[in-house]
Amino acid sequence: MTQRITIDPVSRIEGHLRVDVDVKDGRVAKAWSSGQMWRGVENILIGRDPRDAWAITQRICGVCTTVHAICSVRAVENALDLEIPVNAQYIRNLIILAHAIHDHIVHFYHLSALDWVDVVSALKADPDKASALAESLSSWSGNSKHEFRKVKERLAGFVSTGQLGIFTNGYWGHPAMKLPPEVNLIAVSHYLQALEVQRYANKIVSILGAKTPHIQNVAVGGVSNPLATDSQAVLTMERLMAVKEWMGKLDDFVKNVYLVDVAAIGAFYADWTQHGRGIVDYLAAPDIPLDGKGTKFALPGGHVANGDLGQFSEIKSFGDAYFRDGVSEAVKHSWYEYKDGDGATLHPYVGETKPNYTDFQDEGKYSWLKSPTFYGKPMQVGPLSRVLTMLAAGHEPTRQYATATLERVSAIAGAKVGLDAMHSTIGRHAARAISCAVQVDEIGKQWDLLVANMAAGDMKTFNRPVFPKGEIRGVGFHEAPRGILSHWVVIDDGKIKNYQCVVPTTWNAAPRNEQDAPGAYEASLLDNPVADPEQPLEVLRTVHSFDPCLACAVHVLDKEQEKSVQVRAV
Repeated sequence: MTQRITIDPVSRIEGHLRVDVDVKDGRVAKAWSSGQMWRGVENILIGRDPRDAWAITQRICGVCTTVHAICSVRAVENALDLEIPVNAQYIRNLIILAHAIHDHIVHFYHLSALDWVDVVSALKADPDKASALAESLSSWSGNSKHEFRKVKERLAGFVSTGQLGIFTNGYWGHPAMKLPPEVNLIAVSHYLQALEVQRYANKIVSILGAKTPHIQNVAVGGVSNPLATDSQAVLTMERLMAVKEWMGKLDDFVKNVYLVDVAAIGAFYADWTQHGRGIVDYLAAPDIPLDGKGTKFALPGGHVANGDLGQFSEIKSFGDAYFRDGVSEAVKHSWYEYKDGDGATLHPYVGETKPNYTDFQDEGKYSWLKSPTFYGKPMQVGPLSRVLTMLAAGHEPTRQYATATLERVSAIAGAKVGLDAMHSTIGRHAARAISCAVQVDEIGKQWDLLVANMAAGDMKTFNRPVFPKGEIRGVGFHEAPRGILSHWVVIDDGKIKNYQCVVPTTWNAAPRNEQDAPGAYEASLLDNPVADPEQPLEVLRTVHSFDPCLACAVHVLDKEQEKSVQVRAV
């Protein structure tokens, strides 16, 4: 007997995602990933000044803000072949890294940990035993007996009022939950501590970007941050020293809490290394450019084919022809139409965004997301892709953190866990933590580079762009927290002629493409266990492991009123 389960909307993500699965004999037999809102930002940009695009595209999402601003200015700079001052690159890099660290911490603790942690079970824990276990794994100062006693009392207070506050609506007591009470108490304590720690990353973005979540300092040609060593009106050493202090707090938490917790939960749920494999073609962008034109990067990227690190093709620079020529999008199963028909695929430079809603059709159109491919194949993008491509490229810090994480998991589990386990639901969480540790180290290096350049007397942060007559094209890519993001712009006589955003969740949450090949979510859900169709926790585990952001992949349209929101200033 086959049973259909529809989860709409999927919670603890950004945006509106619907997931349908057919379950047979306790396993997922087929899956559909459907974005339920339309993103029309590309159409809004037509005819506008390219220098304004970053401010508009940044409003695609309330979470993935910085990433769209960065990608947009890179696309226009690529079209102009414009070099930016290296100080601007360092400041952008600091913002990028702080944003990513914040995103990873929040995703694991506040958006997905509750798929694995039974909060109610923590009430049965012995705080002293929890402290002893935590201190055996880490030197984190927040692992004291006093801390765990306090958290248990706080939880008991929630329960005594008849509700669990921020922990309401979890699948507590679900048969797929298997952590001991003490481990659950540790995780709940770290969940609450992470709420405080993530603020330090946000402070860094605020200082360098002038505001958060929507930064205000980027510009085509660099950044608007004036630099000085003495003036209080600009970015000074005093502010940079505050940034450095917050970086140290993030470093402590990521290495002594986040990495440890992911390894511990991975060890207890080692069976989940057998679920969620899906697509094993991986694509990631190189990022953290070290020069003004984007020809040298601190973090490498490229394409790993068939899950084999020996089959690696590197993306070497901004505008690299290998990446530029390989991307296309299909709409056979999407609520759009192409003038050449549903069987066509279009490169983003000639991409079309023409809505064609049909209602949900199992074998027809069922999503507002397009279906991107790289040289004709669907890809998995995100932290797992990032870690595997950096391993394939020989990035030593990634190798060290990946090796240490797998060794820690093996020690806790009492059995050898190798690199192949990363191709899984739980492996995506491990990869995100590994990536975060690499980024914590790299943000310190970028701080050092900026300060050294300022000390040498270089304070330049902006090069003025000049737009030529005629048509030019550019692509900007960025390895965002959820994976490779690219903006594609066609400029004619200084105005935007076409604009397309190909975002990480479009890659991963895509419906079937023109050849009916499933996207990453759909492929990863196949054969996923489902113990209780009324509480499909296991489906959420795999979907949440990608950290979906549907607002980036889709947006909203009111067909009757033709305006989503009308605001009048008073």
